[in-house]
Amino acid sequence: MRILIGQPIHESGVKQLEREIQNNKGIDVILYPEGYLANEKSLDDACKIAKKYNVTIITSYRHENKDRAVIISNNGEKVLERAKTPPADVERLYKPVTIEYNEITIGYLLCMEILKGIRDLKEVTAKVDFIAHPIGVGMFSNEQFEEWISEAKKIAKTYKTIIVGTSHADGSYRNCGISIPISYCIDSNGEHIFISKSDTRTRIVNLNTGEVEFSKNL
Repeated sequence: MRILIGQPIHESGVKQLEREIQNNKGIDVILYPEGYLANEKSLDDACKIAKKYNVTIITSYRHENKDRAVIISNNGEKVLERAKTPPADVERLYKPVTIEYNEITIGYLLCMEILKGIRDLKEVTAKVDFIAHPIGVGMFSNEQFEEWISEAKKIAKTYKTIIVGTSHADGSYRNCGISIPISYCIDSNGEHIFISKSDTRTRIVNLNTGEVEFSKNL
C-alpha cells in the first residue's frame, strides 16, 4: 500500500490535492492535514476526486468553523465522518476511531486526539493496519514537536500498528506566529520510518516495505 503524505498550504479549493494525485501515479491513499478541506464544497469536490482517480483520501474538513474527521473511499463515499473530540481529559475519543475498509482496518486520530490515543485505543478490539493523524498546523515549540512524536511512537509500539501524521506547511496555532511543520511515519515497533521537521516536501511511503520517496511535482 502506497500512501502519499502531503503538507499543503491552506487553500479554499482542492487544487493542491488533485495536482499531487495527478503527478504521482499508483497512490492508494492520500493523507492531508486537519482542516485542509475549508468548506463543504471542497469536501464534495474531494469526494469526486477520490472516485475519479480511484484513491482513498484521509483528511478533515471545516463545518460551522469546526474541524471534522473524514475518510473518503475510492468510490467517493464518506466512510468515516465525525466531530473532533474536545481536548478536556474527561472526554473520551469520539467514535468511530477505526473503520474496516477494503479488507483493512484504518485508525483515525484528529490533531490533539493523539494525546488520548494510548488511553482510549484500548477499546479497539480489531487489529489496526495503520492510524492516520491529520494535524492542523505546525508545532508551536520544539517541546510540543517532541511530545507528539513520542506519543505517536508509544501508540505504534503499544498497539503494534503503523501511524502516519502530517500538518499544513503554513499557519500557526491560534496565530501565535510560531510554527514547526511536521510529518512522520512510525512503524509498528515504534521506530521511525521518517520524521520531518520544517521540511514540507511531500513523501510517499510504501507501508508494506517501509520505502520512502519524495513525490513528483511536475
